[in-house]
Amino acid sequence: MRDMLGLMKQAQAMQEKIQEMQAEMERLEVEGQSGGGMVRVTLSAKGQLRNVAIDDQLMKAEEKQILEDLIITAHEDARKKAERLMEEKMQGMTAGLSLPPGMKLPF
Repeated sequence: MRDMLGLMKQAQAMQEKIQEMQAEMERLEVEGQSGGGMVRVTLSAKGQLRNVAIDDQLMKAEEKQILEDLIITAHEDARKKAERLMEEKMQGMTAGLSLPPGMKLPF
């Protein structure tokens, strides 16, 4: 019975940590770039688009397709950084827990 109570307390503490981490992910930002920094996209660590910055040199009608491609590339760069940040935070949080292989948090 003691083990069950300990497990329940551990699960509750983990749930609180996950909630805190999710709130932190809303505040943290990552920046993706493309075109040598001519296009920059800022996302929250949870993937919410916060800002797009475009160098004035790209604001030409004949450069429209290039600009569109650069925005997509910068967004992908930022999204990958946000995913890595989230994974790092989760690894730090779950260190020391004996989770079954392949089990990921949050459930």
